[in-house]
Amino acid sequence: MADKKKKSTAQTETANAAQAVEDAETNEQVSADEVAELRASLEALQAELAAANDKYLRMIAEYDNFRKRSAHDRELACAEATETALKNILPIGDNLARAAQFTDPASVAKGIEMMQKGFAEALASMGIEEIDAKGQPFDPELHNAVMHVEDESLGENVVADVLQKGYKRGDRVLRYAMVTVAN
Repeated sequence: MADKKKKSTAQTETANAAQAVEDAETNEQVSADEVAELRASLEALQAELAAANDKYLRMIAEYDNFRKRSAHDRELACAEATETALKNILPIGDNLARAAQFTDPASVAKGIEMMQKGFAEALASMGIEEIDAKGQPFDPELHNAVMHVEDESLGENVVADVLQKGYKRGDRVLRYAMVTVAN
């Protein structure tokens, strides 16, 4: 804002100086020294205006470059995060394909167990942890109560059962644990 005021003041002063030079040239009573002085003043003001204009244009170009660079960096970070997540999850798909080839129940059970372990490792590598719910006090910040049961062996507002696991990353909940609350 200050640059705009300075720029418009410089433009006004330049216009006034130019008018003064023009008036001095048409007025025969003004000496040649005064005309030269006015011309020097006009040239100085024009140089100041050109410098201010150049600074303004450079600032606009710099901001535009910053905006483009920031957008590019955001896109790059998003693509990198997606790539990392997919690299962690793809082995689980491979294990699913391998498990589908087996028919005996023991091999299928072992394959499912290995996939669960691989899934937990993939989540852990991305900083995602399971929300511990069963037997814990009900916390609406972490749990989504969908059922209520009476169970005297559990305390008041204690999670009796987990219907669907919840996950969080740091302090941010990705999915609330779907739970049954006792009493």
